[in-house]
Amino acid sequence: MDVPRQINKRSRAITRTLYGVGGVTVLAAITFGLSQLKPAAPSVSRATVWVDTVKRGPMVRQVRGLGTLVPEEIRWIPAATEGRVERILIKPGSAVKPDSVLLELSNPELENTADEAEWQLKAAEADYTTLKVRLQSQLLDQKAAFATVEANARQARLQAAADEELATHGLISDLTLKMSQSRADELDTRQDLDRQRLEIAAESTQAELAAQAARLEQLRAQAALRRNQVRQLRVRAGIEGVLQQLPVEVGQRAAPGATLAKVTVPGRLKAELKIAETQAKDIQIGQPASIDTRNGIVKGQVSRIDPAVLAGTVTVDVALTGPLPKGARPDLSVEGTIELERLNEVLYVGRPAFGQEQGVVGLFRLADDGKGAVRVQVKLGRSSVNTVEILAGLAAGDQVILSDTSAWDAFDRLRLN
Repeated sequence: MDVPRQINKRSRAITRTLYGVGGVTVLAAITFGLSQLKPAAPSVSRATVWVDTVKRGPMVRQVRGLGTLVPEEIRWIPAATEGRVERILIKPGSAVKPDSVLLELSNPELENTADEAEWQLKAAEADYTTLKVRLQSQLLDQKAAFATVEANARQARLQAAADEELATHGLISDLTLKMSQSRADELDTRQDLDRQRLEIAAESTQAELAAQAARLEQLRAQAALRRNQVRQLRVRAGIEGVLQQLPVEVGQRAAPGATLAKVTVPGRLKAELKIAETQAKDIQIGQPASIDTRNGIVKGQVSRIDPAVLAGTVTVDVALTGPLPKGARPDLSVEGTIELERLNEVLYVGRPAFGQEQGVVGLFRLADDGKGAVRVQVKLGRSSVNTVEILAGLAAGDQVILSDTSAWDAFDRLRLN
């Protein structure tokens, strides 16, 4: 027969408690260990990333920008007066001389005004001639009157001298002598007054003629202005070059100051480059540059830097010093490269997808014989178009990934396949 065993309930409770505590302890240890494990490195295809090697040596700093070729000498021809386009004689693209007539305008009101100015000038010239003759005639009459008074005064002085001689011999009375001397004094006074009157008349004549001459010159200038405006209805090139633009049509009404034509000198071109404002701070006048016209590269140097920023770019003019290739013409799209400076014996690498100069950026450096990559913090220095200076974090010969690695920002290691 079976004999029931004696069970110690207290021992069984202690055993169960110890098992439970042990299990919890083991589970906590496993959880802590798993939390301390790093996430598995993601696998990346080597062919999808751009890898470059850190080098030490000379580095050329450059900036690059797109632009166009523009003429160094441009002549914008405005409308001198209002007019209607009657004829267009030369089309854009044609070679022109300074006296080449590009187009003809018409303005009947201006032509009538010019005719009126001419008639007013002729009338003023006739009035001036009439006034001059009349004033000269009056002046001659006064000169004749003065000559008569002068002769009478001279005769009176002679008569007074003769009477004085006769009076000393008692041949005439003292009264007669006094009358002769009085008449002589009167004529002398009259002579002085007539002399002053003649001088005043001469000055008055000159003043009237000068006033009339000033009015005549004013009318002559107005007439010349009107004639010149009428002549400018035949619009001329003004310089030798090529007619670049003619933004008007026959029958169009042109207001004063409106642009009628653009003439350029095709053989003298420069490049206008648009450089990003963040890269333009080191550009200086005189720095060498090269302009790619897609049909050849032309040497040049920086000639002007626009002080203003427009749409995030700075306009930089490059004077072309080399011969222009075939096909170079105004408004041709070009790409320009400006050499900022040459650095000797610096550590450099290709420019990464992210990171600004004088900043710190995280880059993946190849490890394990190229089978993996680890993230390192790299301090960048001065940058160029395709390269950047390394100040700290890398050594010569290191290989780093320069392409965009933002998709793996949460990882410090990569596996390369």
